[in-house]
Amino acid sequence: MTGVAAETPRAIEAAGLTAVVGDVPLSVFGDAALHRNLEDLDWLAAVARAHDTVIGALVAQGPVVPVRLTTVYRDDDGVRAVLREREAEFTRVLDNVTGRTEWGVKVFLEQEPETGSTVANPAARGAGTAYLARRRAALTAQQQQERSAGEQASRVHTRLAELAVASRLNPPQNRTLAGEDARMILNAAYLVEDDKARSFTEAATRCDRDEETIRVQLTGPWPPYSFSSWEEP
Repeated sequence: MTGVAAETPRAIEAAGLTAVVGDVPLSVFGDAALHRNLEDLDWLAAVARAHDTVIGALVAQGPVVPVRLTTVYRDDDGVRAVLREREAEFTRVLDNVTGRTEWGVKVFLEQEPETGSTVANPAARGAGTAYLARRRAALTAQQQQERSAGEQASRVHTRLAELAVASRLNPPQNRTLAGEDARMILNAAYLVEDDKARSFTEAATRCDRDEETIRVQLTGPWPPYSFSSWEEP
């Protein structure tokens, strides 16, 4: 296993905790260089995959608090200091994620509402009143479809949150980032007991089948990225 700079990860211990770290060159991960590299999506994707691979391997061994990709310390003493200073926060999070896994759920609008067509030649629209009536009807239908999709997405979230220990609602991703033509209307993460994972995934599958206007996409299991804040709730 190699880390984000093709290095071999190693362990640093303090306060009864173990941090898994990798030695990286400041020419790549120093402040100025890192600022440039984060604009390079290919570089960022490769580093993120390496980071996730290490975390995934560690999760297989026991509870892990994933640290952000760009967390850099100057030396081992800096790492030991943060382990000692924030022992309580790390311990709280480790206790919270033990025996639990993160699952992601994205809900997409299966079919975009039709807003009604426009006509270049005003004369072809017929009477102005009739045209406005058609436009109002189209907008009303659009609003009703979007409201229905929103209600369905809310039902999905409520249903899945009841099966989870905790949940997080994140901003919906745009089409480019999501890699989907459909519009995302829900982007959520759920922390689920490992012995309830099957019930959770089956519930997500039923939600996708039962709701008409939306499509439910389940991803995971993931390390608990969304539930690893060091701060007190």
